[in-house]
Amino acid sequence: MEMFIITNHSFMLYKFRKELIRELLKKHQITLVMPANEFTQEFQEIGCKIIDIDVDRRGINPIIDYKLYKKYKNLIEKNRPDMILTYSIKPNIYAGIAAKKLGVQYCSNITGLGTAFQKPFLAQFVTVLYKIAFSKVKTVFFENESNMNLFLEKKLINKPQACLLDGAGVNLNEFHEEEYYFSSTTRFIFIGRIMKEKGVDELFVAMKRLIEEGYDVHLDIVGPFEDNYRDKINELNNSVHYDYHGFQMDIKAYLKKANCLVLPSYHEGMANTILEASSMSRPVIASNISGCREGVINNVSGLLVNVKDSNDLYEKMKKFVLLDDKSKINMGKEARKLMEMKFDKRKVVKNTIKEIEK
Repeated sequence: MEMFIITNHSFMLYKFRKELIRELLKKHQITLVMPANEFTQEFQEIGCKIIDIDVDRRGINPIIDYKLYKKYKNLIEKNRPDMILTYSIKPNIYAGIAAKKLGVQYCSNITGLGTAFQKPFLAQFVTVLYKIAFSKVKTVFFENESNMNLFLEKKLINKPQACLLDGAGVNLNEFHEEEYYFSSTTRFIFIGRIMKEKGVDELFVAMKRLIEEGYDVHLDIVGPFEDNYRDKINELNNSVHYDYHGFQMDIKAYLKKANCLVLPSYHEGMANTILEASSMSRPVIASNISGCREGVINNVSGLLVNVKDSNDLYEKMKKFVLLDDKSKINMGKEARKLMEMKFDKRKVVKNTIKEIEK
């Protein structure tokens, strides 16, 4: 079978779907339609063809988006693949509509609702587009039950079209179990884009309170920042209680020297950082929302916090600081156990391929 995988972000495809692509290549011809960058060669070396199509990921210019739709339509019409698999909102919608019009089978992935669903007018517009795009979709893969139920309630898809996966899963061998990192300082780590919706404002408030009250804490920050956080990051980086490491391709070395991951996000599809940290036996403090709570057993493998609540985040971080080492170690072991039981990437890959090929 000749298959097109269409995405707007080749880094995310490489980081979280390379195991799926390798498995698909055993039986199928795979062409990746995505913006070309430093990962293009990596994919070519394992046997993928690449078609470079740039995507304005965050823009909402209808003329630019219509041109993207036309590019997808012309490409699909010219090549007529047997199956199309799409990731992220614009490929889901515009490649989905094109595939539907041309009578080509397609499956899509909802890896999260993103910022579009947080703004009422934009959410209405996107909902209409999804309804059009998904009317003939074979399967829509979801990473959490809440997102799936929303699409079903809004009648964007029918129940037989929905398939719930345990996120992208985690490679248990790559993110292997690590010994507890002993330190007199409690070392928290945040991994992700530094933006309001990741809960960083609440995190910085909670950290400030802990420091002012004399707790020996440190926060490593890993990830790119939005421009409006530039001054804040520069300010924090001048403090002994913070280290900013920027974007990192490989986060394992940073997780190894951390005691606890903190992710007070407002919304997630399935937070991969929770899966990766837990797989390395690191407890997690995360928002009690869909996309986070699935990866944390409250008071067992980590702590859940109220979303957008800096006081509750402070209390939970303080609670973790005051735990003895044995309790922290046990939390980490339980986190790893949960990953082995539920989030093994091999299982997610197997279930995805089974659904595509059926």
